[in-house]
Amino acid sequence: MSKLIMNRRGLLKSGAAVGAGVALPTIFTASSAAAYTNEPTGGAVTLGFNVPQTGPYADEGADELRAYMLAVKHLNGEGDGGMMNTFSSKALQGNGILGKKVEYVTGDTQTKSDAARASAQSMIQKDGAVMITGGSSSGVAIAVQGLCQEAGIIFMAGLTHSNDTTGKDKKANGFRHFFNGYMSGAALAPVLADMYGTDRAAYHLTADYTWGWTQQESIQAATEAKGWSTVANVLTPLTATDFSSYVAPVLNSGADVLVLNHYGGNMVNSLTSAVQFGLRDKMVNGKNFEIVVPLYSRLMARGAGENVKGIFGSTNWHWSLQDEGSKAFVKSFGEEYGFPPSQAAHTTYCQTLLYADACERAGTFNPCGVGEALEGFDFDGLGNGPTHYRAEDHQCFKDVLVVRGKENPTSEFDLLEVVQVTPRAQVEYAVDHPMFAGGALGACNPGS
Repeated sequence: MSKLIMNRRGLLKSGAAVGAGVALPTIFTASSAAAYTNEPTGGAVTLGFNVPQTGPYADEGADELRAYMLAVKHLNGEGDGGMMNTFSSKALQGNGILGKKVEYVTGDTQTKSDAARASAQSMIQKDGAVMITGGSSSGVAIAVQGLCQEAGIIFMAGLTHSNDTTGKDKKANGFRHFFNGYMSGAALAPVLADMYGTDRAAYHLTADYTWGWTQQESIQAATEAKGWSTVANVLTPLTATDFSSYVAPVLNSGADVLVLNHYGGNMVNSLTSAVQFGLRDKMVNGKNFEIVVPLYSRLMARGAGENVKGIFGSTNWHWSLQDEGSKAFVKSFGEEYGFPPSQAAHTTYCQTLLYADACERAGTFNPCGVGEALEGFDFDGLGNGPTHYRAEDHQCFKDVLVVRGKENPTSEFDLLEVVQVTPRAQVEYAVDHPMFAGGALGACNPGS
């Protein structure tokens, strides 16, 4: 005879009578789960899309929002379904989430942590959002992830690349599909050593916040393991627009590589300044001077124009990939907006589908049920090959792309070429890796 038992998160679930060696199914239902924050009571469910609509990462935010709206369309059974057709899980039926129509509200993070928390809090308290997603700054993502943990809401991180998001600042209610700084270093350093040699001296300019710090630490460790040395690491404000005073000292530093640990508008401006100072035309230590951008995006490449040609970096995904999931997403997005999606759009679209799918498989919107459905989840068909959502830190593990600025682009969107698909095994790391130490995942909070 079946009975109700308590799972490890304190949620009731239906299962067979307990016995040695008997596997208990995890099936959550509205009737068996305890009360939780913003439990939907009508025929609709509200998601909160919190993106930078202003500030240095606004281009990424705009593309994230486009992808979110496309995901909502597909979840509600409109359009061609996109990657719902290629997703290995078949729980989504195009009838919303758990039969409820998906609605959404939006907020502007302004690429500022305080503004992001305020907009997320408003969406939770005033709009009844049952899940918050978004961000393009890791500082923002970490701040909002913490808020969602306190409020009892699932946070499906958007574009956040700091090791800390699923490292020292990880939370049980937060999940990340995007890759991180360690993965960029692990994928990129072997390619840089092959292309530029192992006897290199690097000068780093680094955005002065959590992403910049962990990205710089990661690429420095990975390149030094290949024989490179580090001449200097200079921190730059996220609000900086003129980088000439930071680039000028590189000229007489003895460095023969400049590593720009910058993203979005910061990277466009710092790379432009470096080119204007003639760094790409210099010979130092008997070698051609090189510039590296560890984290790349098509949107950044478009902003930097000619300056990105030949410059190496890494990316989470690229619209030129030919797997069925990528092709389906590029087709849907292109028909909707008239141009291909960025990696920011891709990761936020995936996170929306992954959240909805977890709700369906769990049978509830309760964040603790959703969390259990995501933990340890293996899936395919979303554009990055076989992917694993690790239970211990809520980090996705998948292939990572090394890209280079194209010498002869065929359009304003064809600016990067994929030079290597780095296999997932090369970028994986232990849960207790020193770069990710210092924080505990903690327990899921369902709120009230």
